[in-house]
Amino acid sequence: MRIPFEIHGVVVRELRALKRHNLYAYMPVLRILMDIGPYATRPSSEFSGFVERLTAWLPGIQQHECSVGRPGGFVERLRRGTYLAHICEHVCLELQNLMGFDVRFGKARNAGEPSLYRVVIAYQEEVPAVAAFETALRLTLAAMNDEPFDTPGEIEKLLSLADDYRLGPSTAAIVRAAERRNIPVIRLTPQGSLVQLGYGIYQKRIRASETSNTSAIAVDLCQEKPMTNRMLRAVGVPVPEGQTVLSADEAWQAAQDIGLPVVLKPETGNQGKGVSVNLCTEDEVRGGYDVASPFDRCVLVERYIQGEDFRLLVVNGEMVAATRREPAQVVGDGHQTVEQLVAKVNRDPRRRPGHSNPLTQIRLDEAAELVLGQQGLTRDSVPAAGRTVKLRTNANLSTGGTSTDVTDDVHPSNARLAELAAQILALDVAGIDVICRDIRRPLSEQEGAIVEVNAAPGLRMHLHPTSGRPRQVGKRIVEMLYPQGSPSRVAIISITGTNGKTTVTRLVAHMHKTARKTVGLACTDGVYIGERRIMSGDCSGPLSAEAVLLHPQVEVAVLETARGGILRQGLGYEGCDVGVVTNVSADHLGQSGIETVEDLARVKQVVIDAVLRKGCAVLNADDRLVAAMAADTDARVIYFSPNPNSQVLRSHVASGGSCVTVENGSIMLHGPHGKIDIIELSRVPFTFGGRIGFQVVNALAATAASLGAGLNPALISRALATFNSDVSMAPGRMNFMNVRGIDVLLDYAHNEAALNALGQAVATMSKRRNIMVIGLPGDRRDRELIGTFSAAIEFADAFVLHDLADRRGRKPDEVPLLLKGRLPANVPVEIAVDQKEAVRLAWKNIKPGDRLIVIADEVDDAIAALELVAGSDEGAACEFPLAPMELLEDRGRGSNTYAHRGW
Repeated sequence: MRIPFEIHGVVVRELRALKRHNLYAYMPVLRILMDIGPYATRPSSEFSGFVERLTAWLPGIQQHECSVGRPGGFVERLRRGTYLAHICEHVCLELQNLMGFDVRFGKARNAGEPSLYRVVIAYQEEVPAVAAFETALRLTLAAMNDEPFDTPGEIEKLLSLADDYRLGPSTAAIVRAAERRNIPVIRLTPQGSLVQLGYGIYQKRIRASETSNTSAIAVDLCQEKPMTNRMLRAVGVPVPEGQTVLSADEAWQAAQDIGLPVVLKPETGNQGKGVSVNLCTEDEVRGGYDVASPFDRCVLVERYIQGEDFRLLVVNGEMVAATRREPAQVVGDGHQTVEQLVAKVNRDPRRRPGHSNPLTQIRLDEAAELVLGQQGLTRDSVPAAGRTVKLRTNANLSTGGTSTDVTDDVHPSNARLAELAAQILALDVAGIDVICRDIRRPLSEQEGAIVEVNAAPGLRMHLHPTSGRPRQVGKRIVEMLYPQGSPSRVAIISITGTNGKTTVTRLVAHMHKTARKTVGLACTDGVYIGERRIMSGDCSGPLSAEAVLLHPQVEVAVLETARGGILRQGLGYEGCDVGVVTNVSADHLGQSGIETVEDLARVKQVVIDAVLRKGCAVLNADDRLVAAMAADTDARVIYFSPNPNSQVLRSHVASGGSCVTVENGSIMLHGPHGKIDIIELSRVPFTFGGRIGFQVVNALAATAASLGAGLNPALISRALATFNSDVSMAPGRMNFMNVRGIDVLLDYAHNEAALNALGQAVATMSKRRNIMVIGLPGDRRDRELIGTFSAAIEFADAFVLHDLADRRGRKPDEVPLLLKGRLPANVPVEIAVDQKEAVRLAWKNIKPGDRLIVIADEVDDAIAALELVAGSDEGAACEFPLAPMELLEDRGRGSNTYAHRGW
């Protein structure tokens, strides 16, 4: 679907698929922004015959409750009058349910303008859901305008699309069983059934019933049927004798050698493809060869075993389910042809092409015609009333067969033979095909045999038997992969907020590295596994989080979780162990429907909503919007604040809660069991002995997060003492360096609150002339840009302004000129084309004793620009390379000294 698109004057401006937890729900939803144009003033009650047409086309919609709260409530709303966006929401839900997706949540709300609506609709599979919405819009408009609409044809298209994208029944059963155990699930491909269960080091993979424990050799052996039979025969498992042939003549000769009747099948294959059984004549054998040979030039001729067809499922060495399978067949009525009878059977809603439904449609193909010929019939024959007409001799569900559960009837010796067959072939999950007259008696008493062993067997015959009790075989496979009590999740620590989140994220990662854990870190400058960066750029969104959780070495995931990713796609994980909100202040307002700081706080709260029940929410006690999030979580709460007398902290501790604060110059944990002194601030280098207030707050947030994750306080103390705010540990976050004798401060302050905090930090340093290089994002409103820049004017004496690489819809120099217009006439200012040029211009004009402050949008580019000017002859002749430094100021003596650290 192209966005935007228009139908009958209705414009869909935006359509996004949000995954997992998001701003609107705890489930995946489509978020649609639609302008209903001429329908904004025309409720459903104004369209004559609309309700009758809609309910005739979609009868199931009469059961929708809507806000009325009872079946039929939505139709009542239609008759009273409701609007197009709301109607499309319900029609899309109904279409998805017809496609086999059980979804019920939706809402439509006005988005500020009279004709503009934001619609949210739950979904299970993205592509089918988007198609369902587009169909819903066209169908609703057709019903309103009394236009023709091919509802059955459109639904059939949606069903076919759903078949392409839904998980197959085997995979779906395992996924549902995993979800019931709270084992996380990541679908690795939009189509197909490749799925990851678990995160990081605990991950397992499945595809249908094949698992990451399934041996490739075992799968190959099962494909080589003669080899399978030799191995089974060697350990005393009864199997039919057979020969491999390469022509119809050889097939007939082998059949005579073995003795009629015989079975012909491809030497390699599955799902009953090319299999013909009970062949008694030369013509039938030659016909059977013609059916099998397209699937494999090598065709296996085997002795026909008399009896019924059974499938025994073995999981982890134990038989867990069994079914009796009946081949595809119809029953005559004396009036209809075989072809008409097949068409009637195929109208059963359980039957569809392929393998995604409980039953598969019957095909009248060459194999069926061979079986009909054995019965003296053709597709045009009219069978007598009551006559059973077989259409296959093999009983696979994939060729239209049916199944009856017989798990409780299997004789113990037959179960042991099936388990032995799986064991000799080293299969963790195996489908054992048995032919015998009575599964309740040992095979040895009735000349029964195991005729095939299947790797990755289909599970639907056990999940949805045509008759008998369904078996929870998906649960047994999950129990094999994850025995009760075994872990499936790595610790996930998700950090959000307006400012400080990158520093907190990197510090929390450092704390867990100190504990000798392999940390997966996703933040605004990349994805790191341990010390290695595997992705660069802004990686604070859900795709980067998922990349961390997919990595098989990760033991702890530390994820910076930005506003933009939450709004665009939702979260990248299923529940976190620790959720952190550092603060909420005005930033990115006026975007994606977020107009106020309160709106922004609701976005940040999505992280807290995703904290697992046994997890921990870490909240800033000094931010009223953040502190209030405690009321909406069932998780344990740890507050942080540098003020030990905070009323929020005192009340929380008094009620048995925990907090991290500052007392007597030390970071202190207060909890129900007393106090723990973590570390003196004088030993925490990136806080400058506690003088940089916002870094102290970052240290408290990170400490609380790691305590919430269960990290030992001694390890937290060690990490705090060894974390430096330099370009190696926290690039672009309050980095101090000396470039050829000039003090340089590099930071990513990009909003008013961040620049105010930076100004407070600069005020603690020695008095210098401050030259600032700054560019601000163009997607902010003018008033936010001016407010942010006004904070910088308070402590900078000269400016070089520049556009960012991505102007975000602004014209060249539009933002720099807007900012320049706010400066007093006596403040020196230049405008550069980009960040690199801005650093060069600032360096050209800098004097010994000045301080250069670079507000870095692209940190790597800013560092490269500094390296470039440091190697030039422009400006002061100063020593290079870059060196992190700590500024120590003795205010009592009025002197300033600089202590340089090595890398």
